Amino acid sequence: MTTPMLIGSREAELRSALDGALSAQFRRLLEECERAKGVELPQEHPLASITYFGPGSANLALAYRLTGQEAYLEELRRWLAPPLSFPHWGKANLPDHDLDAGWILHGLSLAYSWAGDALRPEEKQALEDKLLLQGQRMYEFAVEKEGGWWSSSYWQNHNWICYAGLATAGYALQEKYPEAKAWTERAKDNFALVLDSLPDDGSNNEGVVYWRYGVPWIASYLDVLRDQEGIDWFNRGTYLKETFWYRLYQAAPDMERIVDHGDCHDRRSGHPVALYYKLAAEYRIPQAQWLANKVSTEFYWREAYESGVRPGVRPEAYQELLWFDPSVEAAGPETLPPSKYFEDLGLVVGRTSWDEQAALVSFKASPGGGHKAWNQSHRQREQNGWVTLNAGHHHPDSGSFVFLGQGSFLAIDEGYSSRKLTEHHNSILVDGNGFVNEDRYHVFEELAEEFTAEILTTTLKDGWTHAVSESSAMYDRGLGVTRVRRHLVMTPGGTLVIADDLAADQPRTWTWLLQTDNAPVAISDKRWRADAGHGVMPIAALDDNPTSEIVETFVHANPTSSTPSLAISKKQHTLKRLSEPTTSARFVTVLESRRWDDTAPAAIRYDVAAGGVRVEIERDGVTETVSLGFDGDAPALGATAAIGEGFQGSTSTRR
Repeated sequence: MTTPMLIGSREAELRSALDGALSAQFRRLLEECERAKGVELPQEHPLASITYFGPGSANLALAYRLTGQEAYLEELRRWLAPPLSFPHWGKANLPDHDLDAGWILHGLSLAYSWAGDALRPEEKQALEDKLLLQGQRMYEFAVEKEGGWWSSSYWQNHNWICYAGLATAGYALQEKYPEAKAWTERAKDNFALVLDSLPDDGSNNEGVVYWRYGVPWIASYLDVLRDQEGIDWFNRGTYLKETFWYRLYQAAPDMERIVDHGDCHDRRSGHPVALYYKLAAEYRIPQAQWLANKVSTEFYWREAYESGVRPGVRPEAYQELLWFDPSVEAAGPETLPPSKYFEDLGLVVGRTSWDEQAALVSFKASPGGGHKAWNQSHRQREQNGWVTLNAGHHHPDSGSFVFLGQGSFLAIDEGYSSRKLTEHHNSILVDGNGFVNEDRYHVFEELAEEFTAEILTTTLKDGWTHAVSESSAMYDRGLGVTRVRRHLVMTPGGTLVIADDLAADQPRTWTWLLQTDNAPVAISDKRWRADAGHGVMPIAALDDNPTSEIVETFVHANPTSSTPSLAISKKQHTLKRLSEPTTSARFVTVLESRRWDDTAPAAIRYDVAAGGVRVEIERDGVTETVSLGFDGDAPALGATAAIGEGFQGSTSTRR
C-alpha cells in the first residue's frame, strides 16, 4: 500500500515533533529498538509464545519510517525472517488461529505498511505472501467457529486481539489482494457487536491484568478503522469512554500496584501507557494523561522486569508515540470522588483518600461476566445456540472483597488460579461448599441464568463506603440456601465492618473466610493480628460463633500453557470461623488498617439492635459508629449521620 497506515496524513507533523513534544516517546521507541538488537531470535518455532514478533517489528518499521536510518531497516529484516519462515504462527495452542497469529498479523501488517516499499522486491513479496496466508487461515477459522470460542466471544481478549490483527492485515493487503476485504468486513461486523455489548460502566470481568492485555486491542482496531474507512466508533457506546475509571479505581493507593480481582498474574502488571494516552486523547481525560506520565517516568521499568504477563509492557513503544496527544492537560486524581460504583460488574470501590497510605476496599458481586454479558449471552444461546460468553478469567468471588492500607495488602485475593474455588476468597462456605460449578477453570460455563449475584444497595457519601451484596443463588440448590447477604462498610478512618446475614431451609454449618499473606496471630479471644509489611490488620470477631482455625491455602495457575516455567504457585493463609449447624447465622467482623508498629487494636463496642447491629470503634479520641439494618432501616445515630438504605454512619471526637 502506498499510504502508510495510521501516519499517512501526519507523517511530516510527527517527524517535526520528535525532538519537541514527542521527544520522550521518540526516545522510548528508539530505546526499544536498541533493546531489540540484543534479543536472540529463534530460528525454529519454539513451544513458547511468539507474540513479541508483532510489536517488535512494528517498532523497528516506525523508527525506520521516521528517521530513514538503514540500521533499523536491517534489524527489521532480522525480525521478519523467523516469522516468515515458520510454517505456522503459534505452537502450543490453536496454531494460526489464536493470540500468536493475532499479535503478529497486526504488527507485521503495520511494518509492511510503514517499511514494505523499502524492502527488496523478493522480501516484500514474501511478507505479502505470509500475511495473505496467515490472514486467510485466521479468517477461515473465524467463519468456521462462528457461535463458539473467540469468533463470537464478544467480551473476551482473544476475540479483540484476533479480529484486530485480521483487520489490520486486511487493510494492508486489500488494495492488491481484494479477497482481503472480507477480513475487514467480518472484523467490522464483530466489533460492532462488541461495542454494543460491552458494559456501559467500562468495567472488565477478567480483572485489571487482562484489561491491560485485551482492551488496547479494541482501541487498536478502532484506530485502523478510522484511518482506513473514516468511520469513528470511539463514541459507539460508552465502554471506552468510561473504562479508564475502572482501571483508576482498581489501582492500589500507591498507583503502582493493583486490586487483583479476576485472573491477575501478579499485583504489579496492569499499566498500558499507550492506552492511557489514547483514552486521554480521545476523551480529554486529564487523569489518564497524568497516570501515563507517572507510569512512564516512575513505574515502567520495574513493571517491565517483574510483570508476569508476556510479552510484557515494553513492546508497545510505537503506539505510545502515535497515541500521545501533548495538548491534553495532565491532572492527578485528588479532586475525584474517593468511592465509585460500577453497576454492571457489581463492583464497589472506596478509599479514604488518594494518598498512597490510604485504606482501600474493593467489593464485588455479579453474575459471571457482569450483568450485561450474562443476560445477553443467555439470550443469544436461546435464540441461535451460540456460546458467546467465555468468562474463564472470572472467579467465584461474589460477595468477596480486597482490603489494602498503609501501603500493604491486608485482606487479599488469590489472583490467578487454574481451578477456581470460592474458598480461595474472602467468602462464605455452606457445609464446606462454595459456589456451584466451582473447582474448574471456567466456573460459569453452561450455568443457568438463575445463578446470579448482585449488589443490592450502596451508600457512597461523606467518606463512607457502604454496600450490601446477595449471593445465595450461587450455591447448589440442594443446600437450600436462602440468604447470603453481606453488609460491608468502610469508615472514613479506614476501618472495615462486615456483617454477614445467612440463612438456609435446614441446619447448615457456615464458614466465614479471611485470606491474608501471613498467618494471623491470636492476641486474645476472637481477636487476631495479621502482619503485612508496612501495615498490620487487627481482626475482631464480634459474634458468638464458637470455632476458628487458621490453615494454609495453596493456589496454582498456569497462565501460559506453552511455557510451564511461568506457572504461578502461591500460599495464602486463611482464617476460618465456623458456626454450629443452624438455619440462620450471623458473623460480625471488624478489620483495621494500621501502621506496622501500631499494633494495639481499637476499643470496640457491639450491640445487637432490633433488626440490626451497631458497632462503635474508638481510637485516639475518635469514635466511628456503624449502624446496620438487616431487614429494614438501621438504628438511628443522630442528625449528623451519613444515611443510606439500611445504613447509618457517624463520627465523633472526644473533647
